[in-house]
Amino acid sequence: MKKVISILFLCFGFFSLAQENLTYQTPPKEILALADYEITPSISMDKDRNYMLLSYRNTYKTLDDLNQSEMKLGGLRINPDVNIGSSTLYLKNLKIRKLKDKVETQVAGLPENAKIANTAWSPDYKTIAFTNSTNSGVELWLIDVVSAKARKLTEANLNGNVGSPFSWFNDSQNLLVRVLPNNKPSLINKEKAIPTGPSVSSSDGSKSQNRTYQDLLKNKTDEANFESLITSELYKINTNGSSTLFKKADMYVGENFSPDGKYIMINTVQKPFSYIVTVSRFPLNSIVYDVDGNLIKVVNEVPLDEIRPKGFMATRASKRSMGWRSDKPASLSYVLPLDGGDPAVDVAFRDEVFSWDAPFNNEPVSVLKTKDRYAGIVWGTNDLAVAYDSWYDTRNTRTYLFNPSDSSVKPSIISDRNSQDIYSDPGNFETKKNEFNKEVLLMNNGNLYLIGEGHTKEGQFPFIDEFNIKTLKSKRLYTSKYTDKIERLLSIEDINKGNVIINLQSKNEFPNYYFRNLKSSKITPITTFQNPFESIKDVYKEVIKYKRKDGVELSGTLYLPVGYERNKKEKLPLLIWAYPEEYKDKNSAGQSALNENEFTYPYYGSFVYWVTRGYAVLDDASFPIVGEGTSEPNDTFIDQLIMNSEAAINALDDLGYINREKVAIGGHSYGAFMTANLLTHSNLFACGIARSGAYNRTLTPFGFQSEQRNYWDAPEVYNTMSPFMNAHKMKTPLLLVHGEADNNPGTFTLQTERYFQALKGMGAPARMVLLPKESHSYVAKENIFHLLWEQDQFLEKHLKN
Repeated sequence: MKKVISILFLCFGFFSLAQENLTYQTPPKEILALADYEITPSISMDKDRNYMLLSYRNTYKTLDDLNQSEMKLGGLRINPDVNIGSSTLYLKNLKIRKLKDKVETQVAGLPENAKIANTAWSPDYKTIAFTNSTNSGVELWLIDVVSAKARKLTEANLNGNVGSPFSWFNDSQNLLVRVLPNNKPSLINKEKAIPTGPSVSSSDGSKSQNRTYQDLLKNKTDEANFESLITSELYKINTNGSSTLFKKADMYVGENFSPDGKYIMINTVQKPFSYIVTVSRFPLNSIVYDVDGNLIKVVNEVPLDEIRPKGFMATRASKRSMGWRSDKPASLSYVLPLDGGDPAVDVAFRDEVFSWDAPFNNEPVSVLKTKDRYAGIVWGTNDLAVAYDSWYDTRNTRTYLFNPSDSSVKPSIISDRNSQDIYSDPGNFETKKNEFNKEVLLMNNGNLYLIGEGHTKEGQFPFIDEFNIKTLKSKRLYTSKYTDKIERLLSIEDINKGNVIINLQSKNEFPNYYFRNLKSSKITPITTFQNPFESIKDVYKEVIKYKRKDGVELSGTLYLPVGYERNKKEKLPLLIWAYPEEYKDKNSAGQSALNENEFTYPYYGSFVYWVTRGYAVLDDASFPIVGEGTSEPNDTFIDQLIMNSEAAINALDDLGYINREKVAIGGHSYGAFMTANLLTHSNLFACGIARSGAYNRTLTPFGFQSEQRNYWDAPEVYNTMSPFMNAHKMKTPLLLVHGEADNNPGTFTLQTERYFQALKGMGAPARMVLLPKESHSYVAKENIFHLLWEQDQFLEKHLKN
């Protein structure tokens, strides 16, 4: 018998002042017509662009999907009955299409009531593997691409609790699979288990300023269950169904083959576990074996990572970012901090990158030192690679061109810029598959290639640049000229022929994929997905730009109802949806990445639905929080929120479209925090909607969002920014919404519950809705439809009427 789930409300106004059990509601027909739609499939293609896999899923999960067994351990959420992550987003169907054909082929033989995940092409692209979840476990299936036929390879005994449970061997005939041990211990029912003693944690005096993580281990029972759930045996399973034990049971969390397929690095979690950080910071061993399972080398032993210096650029003092170089047959690269991982230490170089050739008999070789914190490498050839570093405090990022085979050759810094300055973004280096089927830099006649999003003050014009590795100069090969569409440049297929893959869309044309020839400008469609939102294809949409009173330029996407006569300028109620972002300079804060030609895709995370209900909507309104020089953005957080709001309202009032007495503000997560602060500290809004926010910053004492200072560094900032601390000032109607099972660090459901209690105790008009089973993002159809109904009821009462 299924559990009956009801929504808990704490209400005001047209509902009672106490709890109320209310059945699920659906929004008005105008909104429902947009919300109740069939999502288009996602696509992936083989290396040679001969075949395409189309993956279909339901638009939403259901409450029945969420109403499953779940254990929350070490930062993981696991369904212990099935042994897979409880938040897994399942596919329901798969089709295959030859790109030269127009019709998809239904994959035959798929499991009934399929719950498909972890799709992966084989290295030769002739087979696609995937998992299927049943009520009792996870199976492994295979699809023959040419015949489009599926078959089951294993029973429901895979362990999918920590990511994908399988990896392809390079021969495309075998897979390395995590399998549940036959002697797997039974899980302990923590509700019934009799403790053998108290849970005890201690501090040795070392500072450990960690974020407020969710779903941590709490006791020995949790430890035992965690170990049981992530323990697997590794089996080598042939596509013909035969299998052999590859490695005995251990806590496996990653298996990675070398590019040549001759070695495999296996990562295992070690003890002791932690009660204050998640599994990603538990001890970890990395061991390299050959493909027959023989030990080659223990290449890394990471200790428990509980204690770090303060700051976003702090890191552990041991090896990190260890992985196979894509440009060599079997060489690992890794990074060591030269400042001990402490951003407060003044050094000439922060990080050093090493390369280590298998079978690891020789010492690792230094290949690069970075001035700031290492941020990644795109490997190219034996003597050419591109690396990045970054530093959060200054928002600076550098791009290096260097020779990995000769560290005596000084790297060239080819870009040194503000990472938030999108108008100066040179783009990303394009890659191609090499002989090992791994991504490396695309090179042609001494040139590399960059694809950029092309944001400018005048609009968005994506581009392709050719970068000469000798002159270090770029030459523009292509710039998109569209002013009524967006052309997203996705990949270069053949630089000599000028063939690329693009995505093309407009405000009312659904995004589709095309081949484009840069020389002839000919485009050939790959997909022909249709617009599921016809009812709003004729809404007025415009990116408006305006300034706040200190001169910072702002922007937002304005939507006006179908048929609204802008010349007559009927005064409409206005909904503003926003999310604050921190900057270190006014120039980058004033830049806009908005494009009115982006397809209008309504979803629960914005107010766009309400353009069908007679509202003006300003979506994704700019809410920069700027702290230049030595000042921190949050020192003037409230003042800048108000300036951003005033600028938006004034701009639309000057256009004559809105009734400035009827303006609502809304946001999710940090946007909810923003909303509560604006209703508390200004009289600009008639009401607000705050979803899944944090309202008491003393409960996140070691930093939040982009704040690096702890509570004791800046108590005035924490207290002033906390709506909970100012609940006595709040007199404006507020709708509070939160997922009952929020998994985001800092935004515990308790934050909303306690804030509502404070508001109710101080006589503020507030309503709280807790959505059953939902995490930080909402996924169940019943909950999302009811949320839309709640918001509509609230806005109709407190704004429009």
